[in-house]
Amino acid sequence: MANIARIPITNIYMDGDYTGQILVGPEQKPMNVILDTGSSALALDGHKYQPAGGDEHTRLAQTDSYGDGSSWTGAVINTGVVVGSGGSQVSLSNANVAVAYDASANMFSQADGILGLAYAPLDDAFQMPQDTWTSQYKPTQVSQGTRTQIPPYLTQLAGAGVTSDIVSFYTKRSFIHAGGANDPLNQGWMIVGGGVEATDLYTGQFQVVKVLADDWYNTNLKAVIVGNTAPIQVKARGPQGMPSNSIVDSGTNSLNLPVPLLKAIFSKFTAGQQQLLNTSVFAQHIVPTSSLQLAEWPDVTFVLQGDSGDVSLNVAPGDYWQVDVGKVGAAMAAFTQGSPGLCILGLPLMNGYFTIFDGEADGGRGVIRFATRT
Repeated sequence: MANIARIPITNIYMDGDYTGQILVGPEQKPMNVILDTGSSALALDGHKYQPAGGDEHTRLAQTDSYGDGSSWTGAVINTGVVVGSGGSQVSLSNANVAVAYDASANMFSQADGILGLAYAPLDDAFQMPQDTWTSQYKPTQVSQGTRTQIPPYLTQLAGAGVTSDIVSFYTKRSFIHAGGANDPLNQGWMIVGGGVEATDLYTGQFQVVKVLADDWYNTNLKAVIVGNTAPIQVKARGPQGMPSNSIVDSGTNSLNLPVPLLKAIFSKFTAGQQQLLNTSVFAQHIVPTSSLQLAEWPDVTFVLQGDSGDVSLNVAPGDYWQVDVGKVGAAMAAFTQGSPGLCILGLPLMNGYFTIFDGEADGGRGVIRFATRT
């Protein structure tokens, strides 16, 4: 499985979340899709892609929703999907692609779809009585169909022997930098099928975080440390229905943490720093970059269970504070208020690292590898 594709990605279309281009269908139509390790379905905006000759219709439908309240319902087709270009192209002839004929207003925004990069148990589909593109069943009808699962894109690639079930990310920002589309800070790379070989994108050794379940990239967050203060212990038990207390998610552009944990973390900062964090996170106000004096802020370290011992991942002040957001001189903290018991460790954790989501390691349960990015 030597095929590896390196794809340029950008955060400008989805307010900080990254998108990359794939080519879909017999005519290889370019589609700019959200890149999300927190979900598994590959779905396209039905206003921007409609099945044509060469696309195989099915009686399968999918309906999906996300943590920000966005949702879609669509018909599953089988069609060709290509990523990369030239000699590093990765091609799959019969990918499971949902064409969303119904979607919330905030679902795709300026993107053309979403590419879920997590595991098969999250890729639910429903068998319906008729061709789902021509029938276009309502969401309530779809959820009453016969539930099944379909292999997601990365699983299909690996199953067809095209490439490995591995995807890697090189990013520098979690919110859009004021420099716009051509700003290098708003650009990055996604690698399909590999990552370790991309030695130009990282330095040093990889730290390996254990994945606890093959649903999301579920991890065990053990503690959070602010600078040199005492560790804040995190309960290992996640919310009901979740196999762990945390996930690492490329589709979340913040450190999304339960409010009690956020308050415990903020309490470790100086009084002046606490005020700035509270203003940005809880009052949701822009903070002048000039008021931060980032050199005086400590790293925030997330301690996760590793394959052998604990793994400590540092989030630098310049990653949990995103400066020049929207305009030069404006800053926002990249912490958000999350659900009880669940920590979603999004792009700010990844921004300082070259991050490999390896779905094949550890007997197929997977691991996440982190090495300092160049």
